[in-house]
Amino acid sequence: MRGLLLAAALAAPISTAAAAEMIQEPLAQLEGLDKMTARVSKFDAPVDKRVQFGSLMIRVRDCEKNPPEESPESAAFLEIDELRPGEDKARRVFSGWMFASSPALSALEHPVYDVVLLDCKAASGSPQTAAGSPAGKDARQESASPSKR
Repeated sequence: MRGLLLAAALAAPISTAAAAEMIQEPLAQLEGLDKMTARVSKFDAPVDKRVQFGSLMIRVRDCEKNPPEESPESAAFLEIDELRPGEDKARRVFSGWMFASSPALSALEHPVYDVVLLDCKAASGSPQTAAGSPAGKDARQESASPSKR
């Protein structure tokens, strides 16, 4: 029992440190498949706003990605509800994390629709989220400055 507690105590800081490095992004890029028509659609879902895909209502609660210097990985927490014709209340069909690099790890199981996460990204027209140390940002700005050439 004591060894188990020690292992858990050692694992907690590692997982917290890894999660702290993720960059939060305001948009999840999703891909939906309508199995009845074989139509594939790519669409953006802003965090905390509902988007509709067929009879599904999708809400992204969080979207994070690794910094550019790490191996590529995006993860999003999705809540997916379905509103069927003739029903007054939507039914939750999925709630959990989806990972872009491993779509089968946590997938929506639905007879008509598939939804997978492609990426987490910045809103179009907004500056990209900067990663790295402040010194790295200063170095990029100095190299763009004409007085330093």
